[in-house]
Amino acid sequence: MRVIPAMDIIDGSPVRLAAGDYECKTSYSVSALDVARRFEDAGLEYLHLVDLDAAIGKGSNLKILERIATSTSLTVDFGGGIRKEEDVRRAFDSGAAKVNIGSAAVKNPQAVIDWGRKYPHRIILSSDARNGRIAVSGWTENTDIEVESFIGSFLNNGINEAVVTDISKDGMLSGPSFSLYQSLLEKLPGLILIASGGVSSFEDLVKLNSIGVDGVIVGKAYYEGLITIEKLKEAACLQKG
Repeated sequence: MRVIPAMDIIDGSPVRLAAGDYECKTSYSVSALDVARRFEDAGLEYLHLVDLDAAIGKGSNLKILERIATSTSLTVDFGGGIRKEEDVRRAFDSGAAKVNIGSAAVKNPQAVIDWGRKYPHRIILSSDARNGRIAVSGWTENTDIEVESFIGSFLNNGINEAVVTDISKDGMLSGPSFSLYQSLLEKLPGLILIASGGVSSFEDLVKLNSIGVDGVIVGKAYYEGLITIEKLKEAACLQKG
């Protein structure tokens, strides 16, 4: 199972939000590059980097992406503010291995399908859900689109990897949405599912592995000291159940 530590960036520094609320953020007094190097030094291979400024159209942290990509060996997937093909190219040029696309997939799905064909296996569908329905624009805008149908429409068009985040769980340390993930895996064969939100313990990682997710994103539980880097590495060695 891929264990993917998360780093959310505002004004160039790591932060964590609670349930997607920009007014409820925790800032960490350490540089983004130092955090990334800790993951690398521990033997982890991946990083989920989110530009929260770009997500709401208030700036860009591509320089942070470039610094991490050029100074570490981490495989970085990058998200936040990817709305047009120029944004996709800039992210790749800055060192992203893959990009996460959410709002554009709702507002311009055919363009995202075209990007998936142009950049095979490098587009991740960012499926952020509140009460089972997709939210966009940095989680500030709700839609009536159900998660399953949203992912399924892209799965049928060649994009088979999705990060699924239950916004109500994100940053809350209340446990992941196991039933949601299990349901999606059962109903959408061929989906490469990365679980995100709510992880609070090593046992959560073991259970996610047992239901068959391909990867899991861990954020606040690491930053708050509930899961050590050693436990993240141990989880990365689990065989998918």
